[in-house]
Amino acid sequence: MLLAGGAGTRLGRPKALVELGGLTLAERGVALLRDGGADPIIVVTGAAPVSLPGIITAHNPHWRTGMGSSLREGLQTLSAERDAVVIALVDQPLITPAAIQRLIAAFASGARLAVACYQGKPRNPVLIGREHWTEAAAAARGDAGARGFLRARPALVTAVECGDVASPDDVDTPEDLARVAALLGDPSRVPGCPRHA
Repeated sequence: MLLAGGAGTRLGRPKALVELGGLTLAERGVALLRDGGADPIIVVTGAAPVSLPGIITAHNPHWRTGMGSSLREGLQTLSAERDAVVIALVDQPLITPAAIQRLIAAFASGARLAVACYQGKPRNPVLIGREHWTEAAAAARGDAGARGFLRARPALVTAVECGDVASPDDVDTPEDLARVAALLGDPSRVPGCPRHA
């Protein structure tokens, strides 16, 4: 599941539609999940429409209230036939398929709640087993998403170190976008480049 509903207020436009390296952040997020082994892929939209081939779209009419409502919308869209869901955020383009693969591998080894960590610090993406979806949805409030739910259950959470294969950097501001673009080698987004917009 890719949470892509926000308006990107500090960035000046919806993050899902921001282009980086020739792809929108939504396209990057879908490719990340697909290449990491997630299937099917649900994209939760809100401030901007996202239409991509081969995905399930869930529109969150309450996107203005924050990420929590998008998580609830996405969890309600999931098929009960699925055993777990990997949840990624559209504004973290330095997450790699390897991080998704590690979460799925942790699930295959018995983890029912798994969190990607970077030098030991929990961030995103996360994996939630089906038996926890109802509680996770009920706990999702504001911009916290699944954070409160997971922090309340430390004994159940498997930490999956991903700092060697990914980075959780968020794209929240134009400065963030320029920094991440430089890391990805996209000169069109680096200030001073004639193509920078």
